[in-house]
Amino acid sequence: MDRGKLKRLWPRMPSESEGPGPRRSRRLGSEPTSRRVRLSDRWDEGFLRLGDARPERAMSYIIDGLGIHYDATAPSELEVMLEEGGWESDELIARARAGIARLREGRLSLDNDPRRRDLPARADATRRRVVIVDQAVGDPTVGFGLAGASAFVAMLAAAAADAPEAERLVVMDPAARIGRRGHIDAAAAEAAGARLVSDPVTAWSVAEGCDRVYVVSAHAGFEAALAGTPVTCFGLPFYAGWGFTDDRLHLPRRTRRRKPADVFAAAYLVCSRYFDPYTGAPARFEDAVATLDLVASRWRENAVPTLCVGFSAWKRDWITKTLSAPGFRPVVRRGDAPVTAGELAEVRRVVTWASRMPPDTESACREAGVPLLRMEDGFLRSIGLGVALRPGASHVLDATGVYYDATGPSDLERLLETGTFPADLLARAARLREAVVAARVSKYNVGSAAIPAMPRPGPVVLVAGQVENDASIRLGGATVSGNAALLRLARERNPGAVIAFKPHPDVEAGLRPGWVPPDALAAHADVVLRDVSAIDAIEAADRVEVVTSLIGFEALLRGKAVTTHGLPFYAGWGLTEDPGCPRRTRRLTLDELVAGALILYPRYVDPRTGLPCPPEVMVQRLAEGDPELARRALTPEALLKQVWSLVWRRVLRRG
Repeated sequence: MDRGKLKRLWPRMPSESEGPGPRRSRRLGSEPTSRRVRLSDRWDEGFLRLGDARPERAMSYIIDGLGIHYDATAPSELEVMLEEGGWESDELIARARAGIARLREGRLSLDNDPRRRDLPARADATRRRVVIVDQAVGDPTVGFGLAGASAFVAMLAAAAADAPEAERLVVMDPAARIGRRGHIDAAAAEAAGARLVSDPVTAWSVAEGCDRVYVVSAHAGFEAALAGTPVTCFGLPFYAGWGFTDDRLHLPRRTRRRKPADVFAAAYLVCSRYFDPYTGAPARFEDAVATLDLVASRWRENAVPTLCVGFSAWKRDWITKTLSAPGFRPVVRRGDAPVTAGELAEVRRVVTWASRMPPDTESACREAGVPLLRMEDGFLRSIGLGVALRPGASHVLDATGVYYDATGPSDLERLLETGTFPADLLARAARLREAVVAARVSKYNVGSAAIPAMPRPGPVVLVAGQVENDASIRLGGATVSGNAALLRLARERNPGAVIAFKPHPDVEAGLRPGWVPPDALAAHADVVLRDVSAIDAIEAADRVEVVTSLIGFEALLRGKAVTTHGLPFYAGWGLTEDPGCPRRTRRLTLDELVAGALILYPRYVDPRTGLPCPPEVMVQRLAEGDPELARRALTPEALLKQVWSLVWRRVLRRG
C-alpha cells in the first residue's frame, strides 16, 4: 500500500525522514507479541474491516518484513513464523481461541457489509451441501496464490466429481466488494450441476452452513476451517499447506503441521496491527473486535427499509445519519399525516419521534405487522439544547414504550427489571461513571455562570425546574404540579436548608413554559442559579429534589441524595426517595443502573466519523467540546427560535 496513503490514514506512523533500521523503528499496537515495525515493511489491509469500503476507517493492517501473506511466490514473515515456530505460548493460543469464538459469536469477518445475507436454508436437511466460493476477476490473491482462471473451472468440476449427489452452491467470496464480477457465471454453474447464489452472503453462513467448502484462495476458506468445516484449496492462500486443508497444489516450503488456531494466532495477533477508528490510536485485537461488533450490529439493525414519521424538519439530517447503514437510508417523511397501508407495505420498520407520533400510527403498524420504534434523545446528547435546534448524537429506540412514560413499561424498564449484568459489564459501567464525573459532562452541557455565594451556612437543597408541559411531566407520574409548587414543597420539606432553584434552560431561554413568578421565587428560594451548569449546581448541593428531571440521575452519578416527586426512569429501584412503582421490584446498584441507562439502552453516533460508537467515545467528544455537538441546525425554524429567545431574555422576561 502507498506510504503516503497510510500516513494520511494513520498520522502516528513513522515518516521516511526517520530513516530505516531497528534504531529508528517504532512499535505499533499494544500487542505483547508485536515486533517493532521497520520502514521497509510491506503493509496491506488486515483481516478486520468495517464493511463500508472507506479507507479512512481501516481498522487493521498486516505488516510483513519479507513479502506479504497472500504471495506464495516467495516467503513471507507469516509463512516463516508458521514454519519455524518459537513464537507460540499457551496465553497466545488461548487468546486466539477466544478471538475465534468472539468472531463467530458476533458474525464478524474480513468484510462486514450489512447488505450480506445468510445462505439460503437447506431444502432437504438430510442432503449434503457443498459451497464453491468464486472470487472477483482481478483479485490479486488468485495470481499470487499460484492459480488462475482455470482453477475455478477445475474447482467446479472437482466439486461435481467429489459430491455428485450433494446440493452444490456457488457464492461470491464474502470478502469481495459487493458488485464485483466473478469467474463463474450462472450458465457455467448450471452446466456443472450447481446453483449460483446471486446475493452477497455472509462468511460465517458459508463456514457453518455446508459440509465442505471449495476455494481457490478466498479468505472464506480460512473462516470455514476455523468453524471446523473441511476445506479444499485450488490455490495457495496463506492458510493452505499446513495440514488442515485438502490442497490441490503443493508448496515445498510449508512442511510443518499446524492447527487453524495456530495460523489465526500468527496472522491475527502477531502480524497484524489494529487501530481505533475513532481516534486513530493503536488498539489491541480484543478492543478492535469489540468496536467492530458494535458498529456491525448497529448497521445490521439499520439494514432494513425504514420509514420515519413525526420528525421536525431540522432533525431529518441527523436522523438519517443515525438510522442509516451502508446501502440503506431511511425514508424521512414530511408532515404528520397518518401512515398509509401503501407506505407500510414497502418497509420493515417504522420509527417515530415519541412525543410527535402521528395519529393511529401504532394501530396501523400493528395491523400491518410492521415493528414500531419510538425514538427520543439519549442521556448524553449535545453541547446545547435540543430546543435550540442542536442535533443530538445519542438517542434511544424503544419497541415497548419510552423511558419517560411511567404509565406503562419501556424497553429500559424491562432491561433494568429483568436484565443480567455480568461482572465485566459492571466494571465497565463503573469506569464510565467515573469518566462522566471526571469530564463534568451532562445531557446538554450548557451554562457558564459561576455559582453565586450561598446566603447563609447550612445544607443546600437543589431544586431542578422543568418544562411544565414536557412529556416526562405529563406521563411521569408527577405528584406535584408546576415549578412553583415544586419549589414550595421543597421549602416545606427542608425548612432549615438553603434552597437553590435552577430553572430549566429551555424556560430561561423563553422557548418552553415553566416560568416561576418573582414573588414565588422570593418566597421559597434562597438563591436562583441562572445560566449555571447542571454539574456545578449538583456539586454545590447536598441533596437534590426533582419531579422527573434528568438532573436527578446526574446527581446520583455524583453520589448525591435524590428525591423524585414523580417516576423518572431512574426512580423506583431503591436508589432514590420516590413514590414507588409496582412494576419496579428489583433493587439495583448504581452501576447496574448506569449499565442499563448509558451502555445497553441508548445508541451513540460519533460526530467526527459518523460511525456508531460506545458511550466512552461520546464522553470524550463532549469533554473536548467537539464543534459538531454544538452546531445549530440551519433552518428557518432555528432562526425564528433564536430571535424569539433573544426577545424573551432582553425584553419580555424583564418586563
